[in-house]
Amino acid sequence: MKGTTPPGAANEREAARWVRDMFARVASRYDLLNHLLSFNLDHYWRRRTVRRVREWLARPNARVLDICCGTGDLTLALAAAAAGQPVFGSDFCHPMLVEARRKTMSRGACCALFEADALQLPVESGSLDLITVAFGLRNFANYQDGLREMCRVLKPGGAAAILEFSQPPNRAFAAFYSFYSSRVLPAIGGIVSGSRAAYQYLPESVRKFPGAEALADRMREAGFTEVSYQRMTGGIVALHVGVRGG
Repeated sequence: MKGTTPPGAANEREAARWVRDMFARVASRYDLLNHLLSFNLDHYWRRRTVRRVREWLARPNARVLDICCGTGDLTLALAAAAAGQPVFGSDFCHPMLVEARRKTMSRGACCALFEADALQLPVESGSLDLITVAFGLRNFANYQDGLREMCRVLKPGGAAAILEFSQPPNRAFAAFYSFYSSRVLPAIGGIVSGSRAAYQYLPESVRKFPGAEALADRMREAGFTEVSYQRMTGGIVALHVGVRGG
């Protein structure tokens, strides 16, 4: 397979089904565990992402879509910075969208959510100013198809922002992070969520995902230009931005 390889999945369809079912099982505890296991750094990573894409958010009548939106944290952060313009969010896991809808409604946010597979978005080609994905790309059944789909829906000059876990370049820190993600994270995640398998899969998906440099190359292969990335928190997270050429 050319994307995520969850246990027992023999092809891309089975991989996608496994990921959808896994997120459905942990949806009600997903936010709690995100904040707990990241020591609340996930808030900081999303703020950095929103600052990085302000140029596109500030466009008149900007059309913005946050794919794999999960429970809607990045969607809400984008909407707060979008000057009253609606921000769209999509996900293929219905229970995650239920959580996202609850949050957006309770905060009166200007968001519109819909259920969709990120590899086959029901979005017109060349129609978006900005597309974002936070911690979702590594769960795609096919990474390159996902990147091409992101490029397809963007206007020329539109941008894609990908916030994703990565591999720390410092060996000592990488060893510490590997121990935390492979031993501590599954234990705590399993206890709190009731699904140890989910929190064993998640760090394994990070390990198999392309590093920051390789992901930048894959974005260029998919049709993006002006590709750049910045590492955060010692390199455990990387934010990539690419622009669709004319």
